[in-house]
Amino acid sequence: MTPKNAKPSTKGKHEAAASRDKAKPPQGESEVDAFVSRARSWHAEIQKLRSILLDCGLDEELKWGKPCFLSEGKNVALIQPFKEHCSLMFFKGALLEDTHGLLRSQGENSQSALRLEFTGEGQIKPTVVKSYVKQAIAIERAGLKVDFKAKDELELPGELTRALERDRKLHKAFHALTPGRQRAYVLHFTGAKQSKTRTARIEKVIPRILAGKGMRDR
Repeated sequence: MTPKNAKPSTKGKHEAAASRDKAKPPQGESEVDAFVSRARSWHAEIQKLRSILLDCGLDEELKWGKPCFLSEGKNVALIQPFKEHCSLMFFKGALLEDTHGLLRSQGENSQSALRLEFTGEGQIKPTVVKSYVKQAIAIERAGLKVDFKAKDELELPGELTRALERDRKLHKAFHALTPGRQRAYVLHFTGAKQSKTRTARIEKVIPRILAGKGMRDR
């Protein structure tokens, strides 16, 4: 039995406070600093990307549990550590000119975001990454918007339309894909501003389409 005059235990309160303090970054350290220091995978890649982004004059915050980089308060890019790669996602990637052919789809249902994927620190070339980041900053500062199409409204680029008209098997295979897979391909193709780049992208994935596979299927 608890004695009548005994004071209530504060052990639980102290433990809860200690737990909260432990979750907070040390004084003088930002939430992004804490994220980087805790990163168990892709640590060097995250640090290198962060350094490049900050060197481009962007601000940083922790959003959605990941380092987010902003220009004048507007989201520009997000570092995303995955199991198979570390990526730099651009919120308006669909508006970027893929000058190096490196942008990848963020997902079958994404109409705006595209990302750069890295599997090693040596793949992160500052000059190349900065070329994409500077484009993204200019797009945000210009107030450009991604034209979101209705889910049932899929506008095919002319290069794809002509390819489908020339090849009946390709036409049948493409239209047999799920709407999400079709959309992912179209976003990948139209992410390139130059016709020759769009054509090259289409030719590269024809075997995948004929096999009934989506952009990210194995």
